[in-house]
Amino acid sequence: MIISEKTQDNNMSKTLLYLLAVYIIWGSTYLGMKIATKNVPPFLLSGLRFLLAGAILLVIGYLKERTIPSRRQLLSAAFVGVLLIGIGNTTVALAVHYMPSGLVALLVAAMPAWFMGLDWAFFSKKRPSVLTSLGIVLGFLGLFLLFNPFGHHESRSFPLWPIAVVVFGNICWATGSLMVPRLQMPTQMTSTAIQMLAGSIFSFLLSACLENGAWSTLPDMTGQGWLAYFYLVMIGSLIGYTSYSWLTRNAPPRLTATYAYVNPIVAMFLGWAIGNEVIDSMVGISSAIVISGVVLMTLKK
Repeated sequence: MIISEKTQDNNMSKTLLYLLAVYIIWGSTYLGMKIATKNVPPFLLSGLRFLLAGAILLVIGYLKERTIPSRRQLLSAAFVGVLLIGIGNTTVALAVHYMPSGLVALLVAAMPAWFMGLDWAFFSKKRPSVLTSLGIVLGFLGLFLLFNPFGHHESRSFPLWPIAVVVFGNICWATGSLMVPRLQMPTQMTSTAIQMLAGSIFSFLLSACLENGAWSTLPDMTGQGWLAYFYLVMIGSLIGYTSYSWLTRNAPPRLTATYAYVNPIVAMFLGWAIGNEVIDSMVGISSAIVISGVVLMTLKK
C-alpha cells in the first residue's frame, strides 16, 4: 500500500511538472515560430527544427533506454510523428507566418473540442456531457466573433485562409494523440525522437513541393532568427514536446488537452509585449469567450 501510494504521488508530481512545461513553453513557441519564419519558410523551418531535436533526442534515448524498437513500433511512432509534427505543428508554423501568433494560439485553443469529438466518434464512444458540449459551442462562438468573415474589421491585416489550415492540423494532432495509447510504441524518449524525425522528413517533403528556393533563404537568417530557432529546438521541442509525449502516454486525454487554457494567454501576452501585436477590445472579448469555453470543456477533469 505504501509503495502504491508513493508511486501515485510520484506520477502526480510528474504529471503536474510536465503539464506546467507544456503550458508555459508551448505558449512561447508561437512567437518563436513567428520570428524564425520572417526569413525562412515555415515548412523548411519545421524540418530543420525537428531534424536537430530528433537527432539529439535519439542519441540521448539510446544511451538512457538501451532499446531498439521493433519494426511495428518504429512504424507506429513514425505515423504518429507525421500527424503530430509533420502536419499538426507545421500547419501552426505556416499560420503564424501570415497571422498574429496570439490569434493562432487561440485557434489551437479549440483543441479539446477536437479531442472530445474524435474520442466520442471513433475511440472511447463516450458522449460529451452537457457542460462539455456547452463549452464547445461557447469556444467556437468566440472564434467566430474573432474571425467573422462577414464582419468588417478595420484592424485586420491578415488573410483568413490559414484558419482552415490550422483546423486541419488540429484534427490531425488530436487524432495522433488519441492513437498513441492504442498503438505499439517504442520506449518514451526513443518514441519521441522517431516522431520528430518522421515529422521532419514529412516537413522537408512539403517544403520541396511547396517552397521553391527555400534553402537559399538560410543565409538571410538574422541573429534573432537563429536565436528563435535554437530556442524552438532546445526548449520548445526537446523539453516541451517530450513533456507532451509523456502526458499522452500517462495522463487522461482530457487532462492533457487542458494546456489550451494557458498557451493562448502566454502567446498573446508575448505577441503584444515583444512582437508588437495588437490586442483590441474585440480580441479581448473573443479571447475570454474562447478560453471560458475551453475551461467548460474540461472542467470535470
